[in-house]
Amino acid sequence: MVFWEGYVSDELMGTFAPIVLYWVYAGFYHLLPPLDRYRLHTRRDEETKNLVPFSTVVKGVLLQQLVQAIVALFLLTATASASGVIVQPSIPKQILQIAIAMFVMDTWQYFVHRYMHQNKFLYRHIHSQHHRLVIPYAIGALYNHPIEGLLLDTVGGAISYLVSGMTARTAAVFFCVAVVKTVDDHCGLWLPGNIFHIFFQNNTAYHDIHHQLQGLKYNYSQPFFSIWDKLLGTYMPFDLVKRPKGGFEARLAKE
Repeated sequence: MVFWEGYVSDELMGTFAPIVLYWVYAGFYHLLPPLDRYRLHTRRDEETKNLVPFSTVVKGVLLQQLVQAIVALFLLTATASASGVIVQPSIPKQILQIAIAMFVMDTWQYFVHRYMHQNKFLYRHIHSQHHRLVIPYAIGALYNHPIEGLLLDTVGGAISYLVSGMTARTAAVFFCVAVVKTVDDHCGLWLPGNIFHIFFQNNTAYHDIHHQLQGLKYNYSQPFFSIWDKLLGTYMPFDLVKRPKGGFEARLAKE
């Protein structure tokens, strides 16, 4: 029994809950006070170094989410119809399915993401759009070229869902976690007690390294673990140091 049962179908929840949560969570970060003592970059850097206006970022995210919603609703509805009566698996099985989905998504995104950096055409015409946010912020977490949004996130999510064998209800939980994690990785804040910083080495500072010019060819892994970076030699270690005037800085410490 879940709180939405009887009010909203699992297919609708799996489709729209991650989108709503994205704007709630990213909006929370956007409306926070400046919090200069926790920022990985100064506010001035964010204002002067980013190459795309905020309004364009919002429109780009909404476009990607529209495509995601269409694909997700079709996929979740189609698989539910094909399965007939849905019996929700046990909690341990759902945890295993989520773990499988996390590994599949990480694997897909690592190799597609890395190839978009290595292929000059794809980087110049597609992936560079995401890197126009030189200083990432929460609402821009899903700001991508539409083709990248389709290939990296939408297709990656669909494959994770199908391979793991999860139900639409479990998928709703998984995609909500993935969305919150992605927003957090781009928020630009190193907040004390952040649960993602405690349990995941692939975190806000880890991804911030990738957005730095010297780190473009490192730390491709997203959104959960750093497995593939470490196995394939694209991991960039870093030191998190305090800036004299407040805040933190993720400094490259290439071995």
